[in-house]
Amino acid sequence: MVKLAKKRESFGDQVFNVSLYVIMVILMLVTLYPFWSQVVLSFEAGSAAYSTGFLLIPSKFTFESYKLALEYKMLWIGYGNTILRTVTAVILSITVTSLTAYPLSKKGLPFNQGFTLIILFTMLFGGGLIPNYLLIKNLGLYDSMWALILPGTVSAFNVLIMRNFFRSIPESLEESAKVDGAGHFRIFSTIILPLSTPVLATVALWVGVAHWNAWFDGMIYISDPNKQVLQVILRRIIVENNVTDLNALLLKMQNKTSFTGRQLQATMIMFSIIPMLIVYPFVQKYFAKGIMIGAIKG
Repeated sequence: MVKLAKKRESFGDQVFNVSLYVIMVILMLVTLYPFWSQVVLSFEAGSAAYSTGFLLIPSKFTFESYKLALEYKMLWIGYGNTILRTVTAVILSITVTSLTAYPLSKKGLPFNQGFTLIILFTMLFGGGLIPNYLLIKNLGLYDSMWALILPGTVSAFNVLIMRNFFRSIPESLEESAKVDGAGHFRIFSTIILPLSTPVLATVALWVGVAHWNAWFDGMIYISDPNKQVLQVILRRIIVENNVTDLNALLLKMQNKTSFTGRQLQATMIMFSIIPMLIVYPFVQKYFAKGIMIGAIKG
């Protein structure tokens, strides 16, 4: 068997490849260091917590900040509310978005272009903050978890991505099912949805991350502390620094160790990040396929 000679890279190609690797390594370090610094700071027990330089490893290792965070009741309330909000929003959004996108994927649907333009219009223009607030209040949703879930149930972008993915599925599969007597809902639930796992996982990831990280709507629409989400509680600790019961725990901890609020802030950040780090690897394998086919096809 004749082996093909490997094409030798020119000097310019070698310089380009080396430069590309260097740039990628720099971008990786710039991206990862803020996260790593918070990890180190959350385990720090010494005076290095007051420093403003680079933190690579803890000078004194401790779990005291995590013990303090676990004693903070509002952390668990925020966790429960955020999990409830995120799970409910993902299920509701996937259901409504797929039911909206499937009919639009059919080119024979009457007024298909008109419906698509109406949906596209919502991507370009919005009602504004004050009209949204008045609408939520007049509907009786104020201080309710539904005020955080319902306004973002359907995203025009997600509908278009899912519609394009549905169009990439061969029509022959649906025609065969119709010959066997299957109706539209049967085809949708037993053929279309199982084949659409990549785009469903992609949209679920987008919706889940958006709701998990959301804080502004919770700050506007929720006044009951027991209904507040984790990100608003985290903001009050880091930005406002006015959580009375947490300050009492912090004072108690300072009397025992050289503990500061910076370690506590880093620990709270870690608590808010960890769930997404756990979930992402399970959806990552579907992410690239879902977004590429959904964006290109159609």
